Amino acid sequence: MNTDLTINDELFTPRNQQFTFSELKSITNNFKTIIGRGWFGTVYHGYNGNDPVAVKMLTESSSQGYKEFQAEVKLLMDVRHKNITSLVGYCNDNNQKGIIYEYMANGSLEMHLFDGSPNVLSWETRLQIACDAAEGLVYLHHGCKPPIVHRDVKPSNILLNQVFQAKLADFGMSKAFATEDATHVSMVVVGTHGYLDPEYYLTNWLTEKSDVYSFGVVLLELITSRRATSEDINMIERVKSMVAQGNVNNLVDPRLEGRFNINTAWKVVELAIACVSHTSIRRPTMNNVAMELKNCLQVEKACDGKPNNQSGYLSFNVESMISPKAR
Repeated sequence: MNTDLTINDELFTPRNQQFTFSELKSITNNFKTIIGRGWFGTVYHGYNGNDPVAVKMLTESSSQGYKEFQAEVKLLMDVRHKNITSLVGYCNDNNQKGIIYEYMANGSLEMHLFDGSPNVLSWETRLQIACDAAEGLVYLHHGCKPPIVHRDVKPSNILLNQVFQAKLADFGMSKAFATEDATHVSMVVVGTHGYLDPEYYLTNWLTEKSDVYSFGVVLLELITSRRATSEDINMIERVKSMVAQGNVNNLVDPRLEGRFNINTAWKVVELAIACVSHTSIRRPTMNNVAMELKNCLQVEKACDGKPNNQSGYLSFNVESMISPKAR
């Protein structure tokens, strides 16, 4: 993968088109409908022909945002996967800069997961979303040459389409390794508090396992519907304490009212704990995580949503998930 951030318009295929600012005004009906805001700027709903799209416009004064704009466009030109948000095109028209993506009708996972959401995601839907996001990360880590680390995995960067299929988004902080066989890259620490790999924070060594840690935090949020960044106490330690007491039932979002299989709940909780191990060598790879989550989803589908509150749980060996050669 070419890691040069300079945008070369000749590299774009028909699905990755360059748009003028005038065309973006037409696509968004003069930027009429806002569907999101961030430090980078504002996201608008629009139509590219008959296809709904999301248009992210960069704030003109954001120099750091421009670097991330370049990085995200370049990365999305080179990757294509069912669990990665698709690039439709971009605008680099003088001071007007924007990225056009496929429209994700159900917004972000964050919008559906925490208090205030009118709908409660079923346990099976949560497992499916986790599987989808894990598959996207597997592709970045193992399907891209050289591997790519997302660096900002969190619920607001996991988007949901009309059938709640999850796709990773926001690749402005993502980093490709220099070579295929590289195990880490030395980087200034960036990320979101609460999801940031403590080993990366201490050493500045970014690895694939940094994404695994962040994904583990997202798993805990999927289980509990509690924000990792707003707990009065450390959520990870709280979860570990409750697991040690055999108290998994009380960890799962109470709004589910017991409508989940206790076996899959145990397994996903312990998987999440493995992912948020303080040292990266003790974390599973995303390949291992994705396989375990698929198994849990299959069990949940076989149960057809019927609650199972037996005290026993499926055998789960954290050590068996750790690859012999940790990155």
